[in-house]
Amino acid sequence: MARLDSHAYASRVAALRDAMRERGLAAVVLAGPESIYHQTGLDHLGYFALTLLVVPVAGPPVLIARQMEEHTLRAQVPHVRHAAYTDGEDPAEVAARTLLDSTPPGSRVGVEEQSMFLPPALLHRMRAMTPDLVWTDCSALPAALRMIKTDAELDCVRQAAEVSDVAMRTALATAAPGVNERTVAARTHQAMIEAGGEPPGFVPLIRSVARLPQEHVTWSDHVLRHGEALFVELSGCVRRYHAPMSRVVHCGEAAPGAEPAAEAARAGQEAARAALVPGAFTREVYAAWEDTVAEATGVRQRRHHCGYLTGIGFSPSWVGGGDVLGIRADGGTVVRAGMVFHLMSWVTSPVSHVVSDTAVVTEDGCRLLTRTPRELVVAPAAPDRPARSP
Repeated sequence: MARLDSHAYASRVAALRDAMRERGLAAVVLAGPESIYHQTGLDHLGYFALTLLVVPVAGPPVLIARQMEEHTLRAQVPHVRHAAYTDGEDPAEVAARTLLDSTPPGSRVGVEEQSMFLPPALLHRMRAMTPDLVWTDCSALPAALRMIKTDAELDCVRQAAEVSDVAMRTALATAAPGVNERTVAARTHQAMIEAGGEPPGFVPLIRSVARLPQEHVTWSDHVLRHGEALFVELSGCVRRYHAPMSRVVHCGEAAPGAEPAAEAARAGQEAARAALVPGAFTREVYAAWEDTVAEATGVRQRRHHCGYLTGIGFSPSWVGGGDVLGIRADGGTVVRAGMVFHLMSWVTSPVSHVVSDTAVVTEDGCRLLTRTPRELVVAPAAPDRPARSP
């Protein structure tokens, strides 16, 4: 899959530098793969080893990365200087030298210190090696720059949504009594790859509803039984942009209470979608969801969120890092056009049911990009027959 236009990355660096000047920063040190990719386009699996991007207020950005990544960096980001460290060498020393070469003594340096990809011990060593620099946490800055998607980014999200729909339809068509969860996962992965998907930040989360509360576990060797429900949450990935969605499929027949639970979840999602408009606070979107579900079920259900901001993602996440900007009961984030959310409606009464889709905020409202039908799905007993909506 081709990278975005090189001018897009240049404009992103320029926007970052404008924000740096406003904050009096002579340089920033980015550690999150999402932040580094957003600024440079570096798309590989080597982020497991320490990778830092130093962006001075003037001059070329510098990537601190393993020496063995040289060929990848030369191919993907030739406009960025590579400061290499060899295996066994302390990358903190390379980073400190880079900062001292590009910033005068007494300069303020921002660092993405909340990133899970920046070990605190390494940051401590970097600070100790640069006593004349003034360090400050700027973790919120790169995330803010990624919050509003450009037209080119939204095109990637739309393509990812198409991959998501293909994979989801395959999962729903595969699930049936007597089918192993592993089989559903295998066919879903194949469909996702053949549809043009790249490795997503999360593998598809596929598990029976009996394990639904275990929020971040996936398939096992469990064989689906007649009357059992299967939860599927997945995301296509195109150029590192994601479009998550989830559905529940009932095997053979739906359990008592499944129909009203599905209707309540759909009503809650629609209420949240209608409230997710420019100028609204995220707490207002959450309230619309919670009130609608309470009216439909007679039970006021509280969740930690009913959706969250998404976009660029690297393993182990498709939310763009460890800090999740969720649609929460106390959320004070103002919704803006160009934001992309994974909009979720998760109910537990009268039985558990989940429906979720990728939603893009437009100038005049909100549109769902993933389109697999949201009605209650029952898979017939014959494994090879497609799932149906009653």
